[in-house]
Amino acid sequence: MPLFIKEQVKTCSKLDKTERITNITMTQGYGQYILRGFFPIFLGLFLLLPEISAKHIVGGDMIYECIGNNTYIITTKMYRDCNSVNSADYDNPGWFGVYEGNTYLTTYNVPFTNRTTIPIDSDPCFEISDPPCVEEATYTFQVTLPQSNLPYTISYQRCCRNETITNIVTPGDVGATFLIEISPESQQSCNNSPEFNEFPPIVICAGVDINFDHSAFDPEGDSLVYSFCPPLIGGGVDGGPDNPTGNPNGPTGVQPQPQPGTAPPYSSVSYLAPTYTAFLPMAGDPPVTIDPETGLISGIPTTQGQFVVGVCVREFRDGVEIGEIRRDFQFNVISCTPLVIADIEADIITGPQQYEINACGDFTVDFNNQSIQESNIFQYDWFFDLQNGTDFVSNDRDVSITFPGLGTYDGVMSLNPGTPCADTAFITVNVFPDIDADFEFEYDTCVAGPVTFTDLSTTGSGQMDTWAWQFGDGNTSDQPSPEHTYQIPGDLPVTLTVTDINGCTESVTQNVGYFPAPAFLIVEPSIFEGCAPQEVFYNNLSVPIDSTYNIEWDFGDGNTSGDISPTHVYTEPGSYTINLEVTSPIGCSVGANFPNFVTVRPSPTAGFTFTPEQLTNFNMTAVFTDESMDAEAWLWDFGDGSPPVLTPSPTHTYQDTGFYEIIQVVRHPSGCLDTARALIEVEPLVTYHLPNAFTPNSDGKNEEFKGTGYFEGMTNFEMTIWNRWGELIFQTNDPEEAWNGRKNNQGDMLQNGVYVVLVGYTDPRGNPVRIKGFATLVR
Repeated sequence: MPLFIKEQVKTCSKLDKTERITNITMTQGYGQYILRGFFPIFLGLFLLLPEISAKHIVGGDMIYECIGNNTYIITTKMYRDCNSVNSADYDNPGWFGVYEGNTYLTTYNVPFTNRTTIPIDSDPCFEISDPPCVEEATYTFQVTLPQSNLPYTISYQRCCRNETITNIVTPGDVGATFLIEISPESQQSCNNSPEFNEFPPIVICAGVDINFDHSAFDPEGDSLVYSFCPPLIGGGVDGGPDNPTGNPNGPTGVQPQPQPGTAPPYSSVSYLAPTYTAFLPMAGDPPVTIDPETGLISGIPTTQGQFVVGVCVREFRDGVEIGEIRRDFQFNVISCTPLVIADIEADIITGPQQYEINACGDFTVDFNNQSIQESNIFQYDWFFDLQNGTDFVSNDRDVSITFPGLGTYDGVMSLNPGTPCADTAFITVNVFPDIDADFEFEYDTCVAGPVTFTDLSTTGSGQMDTWAWQFGDGNTSDQPSPEHTYQIPGDLPVTLTVTDINGCTESVTQNVGYFPAPAFLIVEPSIFEGCAPQEVFYNNLSVPIDSTYNIEWDFGDGNTSGDISPTHVYTEPGSYTINLEVTSPIGCSVGANFPNFVTVRPSPTAGFTFTPEQLTNFNMTAVFTDESMDAEAWLWDFGDGSPPVLTPSPTHTYQDTGFYEIIQVVRHPSGCLDTARALIEVEPLVTYHLPNAFTPNSDGKNEEFKGTGYFEGMTNFEMTIWNRWGELIFQTNDPEEAWNGRKNNQGDMLQNGVYVVLVGYTDPRGNPVRIKGFATLVR
């Protein structure tokens, strides 16, 4: 086995490559190593790397036992999450580094043994629906260490922790260091390290006190001091799936190889302060703490999650610290369902399992037992001291107790007494004097106004404390005898709830039939003055009023309405007086006259014609003729962005083809306006005309055959010329290109005769045009 000694490598070449060292004896200094005992697998210069698996380490601890002659048995227990499909398996072997001070000495490759699943030792009175799974494996090896003035450190490092851990920074990117330190004092006395008595709880219920004994046993009876301490970091994500090019066995790798770069001291994890710290790793209310003398962990965690916790046990002999062990573990805080809860219906819950019931004017109390879960409750014990020399005792689930008089009575309801899953409700019953709620009201039934409410409630306590009125229209009051003005009519349910100084409460409801006529008629028209025809919305703001009231409107032009808030159109000019009368369902009436309420001014009538009715790009000028009535001013908008024209009958020339909206606005001497609109088209036209003969005889006259006309806006043009045998003689897509009498305008002149001409194109409106003609060639 190669060993790093002062950067020299000594190789046991005779060792078979299928053997592994488990025992190593080391003398003082770095001279001689004695190799003992072999197991399969060669542990050469780390040429064969252990399998690198996924993460999810959940904790571990390390102890030592001195067996004499400077020889120690090192025992490491590692814990992993075994619930997840992607959970990490244990390293097999695991790499344990040995350091003197901060100097690297050697590495032990140790297979694990005793692999077991840790049973959940949870509270039998809580149901856990989805419990976690934790597995334990043990690594044990023996090492001989010459006495030294420096401490020896044995450490094991591995990445990574669960990504879902709640209380530390980037938990999925950091691993853990598990170590034991053998101090010079422990070396001199062949001391044994303390050892934890119990495995930590896998499951902790949120909202329940932990109360876990995390104490340790010391073989020599040394004094032990307990504390929370920061867990240590070891390894990282180099070489992992997030960085596949890194070195997985480097100091920051997934599985660090012991070397000088991994020597102590080690860094600690970073907690998510200020909520969590190394010394308050789970927060809680009260906070989770550890007793320094007993190792008892107590407190109530309030947040569900996974929490990394470090527990350190310092060993003292004659007041001198000679060693320390530490445990790094992940606590799982989950929501647990209690199997037994004592609970009753109460007026007030004054504390945990503390219930208070107020009985007002009734000496008999029927208790509504809400305890759960009934299938887990096999005994109910009720006890009340009735203060008259007798006690009330019952084993029924629901009980009814008649108390002898006014006063306060204490009692309990115990579930499953004397068993692990027991619970108790502590009950206080206050028997108070009676309370009675009552009121009366008064108002003018015919004319709308406030309603006066008078409280008539009584209480045996002699003093009322609060009043709560609900007037049936969404409004409330806390006054003893309030006034309220309704904005709506109806049979309105009014409820008064009174509470006396004992907390006794009583309610009463009475209907208030509120149907008066409005005290004033208030009308808001949408417009007071406008132009005929004028639409007016009359908003009736009178209250109270609804559809059960009879409404009569007279608009002053012979028209009427029965709507609450009507809309009316005035077609003729004039000033109009409005009359409104409202009658309530019980016959109360009120009326109002609004003289000259709305004024309607006369309006002009806009209108015009234009010629010609169809414009084209050959004639883009239109003459507009005013046909309006009662107008004194005009404004024309021709729809092409040109400035408006103010003459009655203008002429306008368009600059482009297209569709245009013509708008004429006219004004009456009263100031009223009217508008007329029309759509005009300036049609884009193209023309194309074919001749019927040409004479290509070089006399300079009529030498070519082509169409004539106006081509702008023409698309997809094609002209083809064919002889009598159906042969294509000429083809062009340019309307300006002519045929010269030769085939494809090349070579010899064709013979005289009549040729068929076919022309096609698309006009500016997208319509296809087809023309057929003849071309007579004469030389």
